[in-house]
Amino acid sequence: MTGTPQPEENDWVESAREEIKGMARQGMKHPSTPPVLTGAAIGAVAAAVLPLVSWPIGLAAGAVYALHTRIKK
Repeated sequence: MTGTPQPEENDWVESAREEIKGMARQGMKHPSTPPVLTGAAIGAVAAAVLPLVSWPIGLAAGAVYALHTRIKK
């Protein structure tokens, strides 16, 4: 599918943008920061065990997954 993003995609991107801004402003006081950092750590550890996946990729994947799970609620 090419062309303009669907409304659902725009909502998720906008929600993620707002959540990341809030995390940047409030730091560890923001309710999403601890779960996202935990997801990043789990992703980095999992990537260390898996072949062909480096820890930065695992870290990013874990953080994105945790953020997506947090926003979906």
